[in-house]
Amino acid sequence: MAMYIRVKRNKTTYFVQCDPTETTLNIKQKLQNLIDQPSNNQRLSLVATNDILDDSKTLAEQKVENDAVVALALRKVSEYSFFLCRSRQL
Repeated sequence: MAMYIRVKRNKTTYFVQCDPTETTLNIKQKLQNLIDQPSNNQRLSLVATNDILDDSKTLAEQKVENDAVVALALRKVSEYSFFLCRSRQL
């Protein structure tokens, strides 16, 4: 059964079509295509309960319903963490 959720970040809202059987990670991967941010830099939380959504659980398991509002937070990548990642590659 198809449904959609509203994903909000700042003043932008993304309408994402999904199924209750999809995991949070699947939703993050859909968002990755829209916002050009890797899924491991995203955090989704259900606005109604303030619960952070678990990547391995389905939307139904976390009681995310049709037309739910989900907040998107992005991890800020600092120059220091970029330097550490870069130095490990060398």
